[in-house]
Amino acid sequence: MKNIAIIMGGYSSEYKISLISGNVVYQFLDKTKFNGFRIHIFKEKWVYVDANDSEFPIDKNDFSVTVDGNKITFDCVFNAIHGTPGEDGLMQAYFELLHIPQTSCDYYQAALTFNKRDLLSVLKPYGIKTATSYYLNKGDVINTDEIVAKVGLPCFVKPNKAGSSFGISKVKTAAELPIAIEVAYKEDNEIIIESFLDGTEVSVGVINYKGKVTVLPITEIVSDNDFFDYEAKYLGKSQEITPARISEEMTQKVSEIAKRAYEVLKMRGFSRSEFILVNGEPHMLEMNTIPGLTTESLIPQQAKAAGISLEDLFSNAIELALNN
Repeated sequence: MKNIAIIMGGYSSEYKISLISGNVVYQFLDKTKFNGFRIHIFKEKWVYVDANDSEFPIDKNDFSVTVDGNKITFDCVFNAIHGTPGEDGLMQAYFELLHIPQTSCDYYQAALTFNKRDLLSVLKPYGIKTATSYYLNKGDVINTDEIVAKVGLPCFVKPNKAGSSFGISKVKTAAELPIAIEVAYKEDNEIIIESFLDGTEVSVGVINYKGKVTVLPITEIVSDNDFFDYEAKYLGKSQEITPARISEEMTQKVSEIAKRAYEVLKMRGFSRSEFILVNGEPHMLEMNTIPGLTTESLIPQQAKAAGISLEDLFSNAIELALNN
């Protein structure tokens, strides 16, 4: 029986979602193959949480835990931390230094994909289309006329390195821009302002399943709100339709692009890329490498549509990490 540390929590606004994801992984872990350990990673503490919710501190020197005088080490880490430090490369680099296999992509890919600006810049030469964008770093002069001239209105103001739609605003007038920028700066010191793409939003899961890069059934996002924001994602203010109501030709086109991005970046583990389909062309918004794993999340929905149970999905991720 392999000891699996399921890391969850994190240092960002996404920690609550991560705790739900991590507990779902713990719940659906194949108990005949793996001993699951829930590990909470927070700025103020790294702890193993047992079945009685008792906490035992993690020794960061070797990522072990001592319970009742017994030292426990881990064969593999299942990474369920959305946002920093689980999705931006910090935990990946730490585990690489300790030679502990983990289920997500490597540290460079995590850092790159977490930075929307850098990710889209790297993928552009491969023919992957994106929205027109304008970048700001905290302290830059905000020239609203220049921003509007480049991206037009309406536009989206987003933190460059954040997830779960925290800090995103849809801006309809130039007067709203400074307020939206202020909101985004609460999440990150870098901002990406993007032109509004009017089209169908889809989410494409790509995983390595049993050694083969596999594109999962595509989900169409229909938000009740102005866009797929936090409420739409997590509070039921959206319809998520899997498989998406798009033509076979478009399904193939967007699947190929998502797969190309996965392979070009030498990804491992889970990825979920978001696209807007405009005039028959998929435009990529971002790629998530630690997507939500709650039972309502998109990757579990897509896996189910592909006939893959959560137990299989999680076992596959661990077995690939152990054999990497």
